[in-house]
Amino acid sequence: MANKLMIIMVNTDPANSSELGAPFFQATVAAAMDYEVEVILTARSGELAKKGVAEKLFVKEGSAKSVYDFIKDAHEAGVQFKVCTPTLDLWGDDLIPEISETVGGAYVIEQAMDEDVVTFTY
Repeated sequence: MANKLMIIMVNTDPANSSELGAPFFQATVAAAMDYEVEVILTARSGELAKKGVAEKLFVKEGSAKSVYDFIKDAHEAGVQFKVCTPTLDLWGDDLIPEISETVGGAYVIEQAMDEDVVTFTY
């Protein structure tokens, strides 16, 4: 059985903030279940790594909990957040403190091909 969950956020558009709850919630749950978990933010979703973006987004209208709160909860549960290098060209390098590392495409492919890693994409 795999011991690591890698969540790649590549297709999720921050403009549709109702889509943002599930990946962060699932990451938090998996970390609470003692799995190693990392979330890779890339392409359009990479904008969430930029300071000031996720704080202004809410999964549900009227909620007091921002998308950034979901990110902080996941991070506190042990989830590692990483951003793909090309994403920095799109959104800049003023990143939220929860980002632990910048990785390239080869890292993502290597991890996804590892039999001990389960990969979810959003």
